[in-house]
Amino acid sequence: MTAPPRRLTVLLPVLGLVVLAVCGLTVLGLVTVQIGPVAVAIGVAAALVPVAVVVATILWADRWEPEPAKLLLVAFCWGACVAAITALLINNTAETVGDLLLGEGSGSKLSALLSAPLVEEAAKASFVLAILLRRADEFDGIIDGVVYAGFTAAGFAFTENIYYFGRAFADYGFGDATSTGVIAAFVLRGVMSPFTHPLFAAITGIGLGYAARADNRTVKVLAPLGAYLAAVLLHALWNGAAVLGGAQTFLNVYFLIMVPMFVAVVMLVLLQRRREQRIVTAALPAMVQARLIAPSEVELLSTLAGRREWRRQARRQSGRDAAKAVARYQASVTELAFLRRRRATPDHEKRKRELLAALCSSRADAVRLAGEGSHTG
Repeated sequence: MTAPPRRLTVLLPVLGLVVLAVCGLTVLGLVTVQIGPVAVAIGVAAALVPVAVVVATILWADRWEPEPAKLLLVAFCWGACVAAITALLINNTAETVGDLLLGEGSGSKLSALLSAPLVEEAAKASFVLAILLRRADEFDGIIDGVVYAGFTAAGFAFTENIYYFGRAFADYGFGDATSTGVIAAFVLRGVMSPFTHPLFAAITGIGLGYAARADNRTVKVLAPLGAYLAAVLLHALWNGAAVLGGAQTFLNVYFLIMVPMFVAVVMLVLLQRRREQRIVTAALPAMVQARLIAPSEVELLSTLAGRREWRRQARRQSGRDAAKAVARYQASVTELAFLRRRRATPDHEKRKRELLAALCSSRADAVRLAGEGSHTG
């Protein structure tokens, strides 16, 4: 397989960054025009809190085989910029058309119940689908689908929260926890429901992650499509409870549907993490026989606690670079373990060689830095 021309490998990433920047600046400009710079600043400050909690939770799920930081950053920016402006333009258009066809005030309901769920979930999922199609080596299953989807949704929710918090401040000031204002908006969106968009997107991510492991072509198509439709329906139900129902309806949907769905996704992630641990543990003896890892490392590599303690010890004795080298080594071991479970493809051997080279390189770096640390200590 011939390598792509250098102009493409350089130009396409730059073009992608330009598109993200233009979308982000456009969204920021539109929001600033509508609510003013002070309200935007208040919105940003308030939106940072829930997004930090959401991102930390997603990273907690992504422990055994952490996804590349650059891809996660791009996923977040995609949600915050591209998905946000796409949803803004289409939802506003749907609202205008709804007002013209159904009467004044009907457009917002049409947008909330139909346009927003369809468009927003598609915009968030499109990046995850692109990763699955273009970077299949970075997509190992359900947790990866949840992680990438969660990051796009976190970015989208961050931008959306800036607008809602800023709008609440522009219209009503700070208020308090029981009256209209930015504090009430923060309690509703930042405390009670910071995981709504990540939850909707995670359902689609689960479908894409299942498709990544499936061998049947029908399943590869129907699993993501069914998951997307489920996410759209759940999103529409959530919006409908807020727009059409009263306080009691909203609370019923929140406690009887949304909270159990969130708990179910968390339980699925925990089960998948245990599955990943079993895959790694089962692969370690063969790696010892192949002299890829030392027998004394099996226990350290078979649990997250052991890996974490290994990195801490490397950092204490030899510094931050040594800890990073150990982390790269651990990640390479995990990737190799997962690779053994995949169906053989033309790129399988190439990927295996890359991982073996990364494992040897990171191990050599860790040993070298540990030696330097012992000499300087």
